[in-house]
Amino acid sequence: MAVWNTRQIPDQHGRVAVVTGANSGLGLVTATQLARHRAKVVLAVRDTTAGERARARIRTAVTGADLEVRHLDLASLASVQAFAKELTAEHPAIDLLINNAGVLNLGAARTTADGFELHMGTNMLGHFALTGLLLDPLGHADAPRVINISSITHKKAHLDFDDLMSHHAYDANHAYNRSKLASTVFGLELDRRLRDTGSPVRSVLAHPGMSRSNLNPRALRERSLFQQLMAQAILWVLQAPSEQGALPQLYAATAPEVRGGQFFGPSGLKEMRGRDVKEVQPGAEATHPETGHRLWTEAEQLTGVAYL
Repeated sequence: MAVWNTRQIPDQHGRVAVVTGANSGLGLVTATQLARHRAKVVLAVRDTTAGERARARIRTAVTGADLEVRHLDLASLASVQAFAKELTAEHPAIDLLINNAGVLNLGAARTTADGFELHMGTNMLGHFALTGLLLDPLGHADAPRVINISSITHKKAHLDFDDLMSHHAYDANHAYNRSKLASTVFGLELDRRLRDTGSPVRSVLAHPGMSRSNLNPRALRERSLFQQLMAQAILWVLQAPSEQGALPQLYAATAPEVRGGQFFGPSGLKEMRGRDVKEVQPGAEATHPETGHRLWTEAEQLTGVAYL
């Protein structure tokens, strides 16, 4: 079987794609490829100056790229609500929502504007609220999809519903892994609920394996210079370029044969990297319907966004 690559992305003309965290890393690669295949791409970014630089960079690579830069801070529910309101006023139908943005191993415990632990609040709860607020325009599109970005580290995590915000014995690595487990549980539970309601929206998951991005340098800032240099050298050997890391989410977003509830990652050893995409399996905890139902209930209460 031929290796899947971006040349196989179908024509996206007439489709509106929203990519969170589109100014760098996997998000920038994803936005660039969607624009190259003629989608209208909304760069949903926390830093609009960086977003404008990304737009200029994409337009240098893709003549005639149709791009919008819009402010979205997933660590603020007010920002999520404002973004969704403005976006839906101009785009009554949205074809793709790629929940790509995230924060990684941020050191000392921090909270969002709404008091959530920053990894959980940004990586999962912000995207939960955003998806719910955009579900109506997604439902008005042709073959719409929501893509949630997981991580291979979600299999190491456990959701403690008595301490979802990691207030006790906080550890940045554990908090990140837990947020990615929550994102995976969310994507699978969303698929169940969409199916139950007969919605045309497909919920699909992807993870990049070990991929180079701007998240890793940020995660190392609080370490000593020696530790930073050693970690960067090791990561450079182990990690794949962002162009490879983005393949699973691009496949999930565009391949015609993709079904709701599927999960895609790199084809290589232990899903760490690879030049092709394959369907992968989530960790056991992520697949439990009871866990999905409980997380959904918690997320609705925490964000104030109720849907399905």
